[in-house]
Amino acid sequence: MSIRGKAYIVGSYEHPDRVIPDKSVNQIHAEVAIAALNDAGLKLSDVDGYFYTGTLSMGGTATAEYLGLNNLSYLDTTMTGGSSPVFHLGHAAAAIAAGKCKVALVTLAARPRSERQNRGQPNPEASFEQVFGTNTITMYALAAQRHMYEYGTTSEQLAWVKVAASRHAQYNPHAFLQKVVTVEEVLASRLLSDPLHLLDTCVVTDSGGAVVLASPEVAKSLGRTSVKLLGQGEAVKHGNNGRIDLTHTGAVWSGPRAFAEAGVTPADINYASIYDSFTITVIETLEDLGFCEKGKGGQFVADAGLQVHEGKLPVNTDGGGLCNNHPGMGGMMKILEAVRQLQGTAQPEVQVPNCRLALVHGTGGSLGTRMGSATVILGQEDA
Repeated sequence: MSIRGKAYIVGSYEHPDRVIPDKSVNQIHAEVAIAALNDAGLKLSDVDGYFYTGTLSMGGTATAEYLGLNNLSYLDTTMTGGSSPVFHLGHAAAAIAAGKCKVALVTLAARPRSERQNRGQPNPEASFEQVFGTNTITMYALAAQRHMYEYGTTSEQLAWVKVAASRHAQYNPHAFLQKVVTVEEVLASRLLSDPLHLLDTCVVTDSGGAVVLASPEVAKSLGRTSVKLLGQGEAVKHGNNGRIDLTHTGAVWSGPRAFAEAGVTPADINYASIYDSFTITVIETLEDLGFCEKGKGGQFVADAGLQVHEGKLPVNTDGGGLCNNHPGMGGMMKILEAVRQLQGTAQPEVQVPNCRLALVHGTGGSLGTRMGSATVILGQEDA
C-alpha cells in the first residue's frame, strides 16, 4: 500500500527558544503540540493518532495522558535517534492510509543543553567498543577519514557545509548561531577528532517541534494550505560483524524507496533538508541519495554548492543543526523547514522560488556503522 497522497501535513510549529531551563520536557511537548494544532485549526480532542519522540520511559503513554489525548486509536514511539521524527512522519501517513487514524500528531521535545543528561542504558556494542575510546564524534570522524582516503575529500570541502548553513542562519531570528563564518574560520576552529573541527559539529540546544497530519478528507475540510506526502523510505544499517563500508549510509536504501513511491528523481527536488549532525553527514547523505556521484560530495558542496539562489541544491535554509537548532533528535526541524519552503513561508531571503518538491532525510545513530535512515518526499497540494 502506497502512502502517496494518502496524508497531508496540515499544521506545524517549531519552538522559538534554544535554551529552556525553566520548563519540563512535557511542557515543551504540550506547547508545540497545541501550537501545531492551532496552526491546523484543530484541537487536542481531534487527535486519534500520536507519535512521540523523546527519551522518557513509557514516554508515548505518559505524554499522551499529559496532553489529554483521550481518543487515541494509534500510538507509535519508534526510537531511531535523530531520524525518529522522519520515521514517524512515514508511519503516521501509513496509519492514516490504513484507516487506523484520521488526525496524527507528531511531537518532539528535549532539553539536552540544560540537562546534560545521560541518555539511558548503553547499547549492546558499548562494552566492546567504548572501552577503546569511541564516542559519537570519533565515529563520525572515522567515517570522514575513510571518505577522504577513498575519494580525496578535503577539510575545506567539509567546511563549505558549515559556511552554507551559517549564511542561511543569519536570516533566522531564532537560530542559535547567526554569525556567518568562512571556510578559513571553520578550519581554524578547535580540532575535536581529526578531521572534524568544532565548527564541523552541530549545536546542542533545548527545543521542540510538532507536525499534524490528516487524511485527505480532513485536510480538505480545514481550508488551509497543506503539504502532501508523496513517498517515504526507511532502512537500518549495522556493523555487519565488522565488514563495514564507512563511506555509505542507510540513505542508499531509504532514498530509492522514497523516490520510487513518490514517482520522482533527485533532479526533480527543489529543496532538501539533510540531517547535519556533522559536516560529513551531509556529504555522504547527498551522495547516497543520488544528488551526485559517490565520492563527488565534496565537490558538490564546495563553492556555495548548498546555498539558496546560487548553489546546485538549496539545503537546510533555516541554518540546520549546524547553526539553528539541534535538540539531540534534529529530524523534526528538517521536516519543519521543508514544510515552510513548500508553503512559501520560509524567511524571505532564503525562500526557494516556486518550491514544489522537497526531500527530508533523517540520520540516527552513528554514520557509516549503526544507524536508522529515513527519507520522505513532500510536495505542494497539487503535486
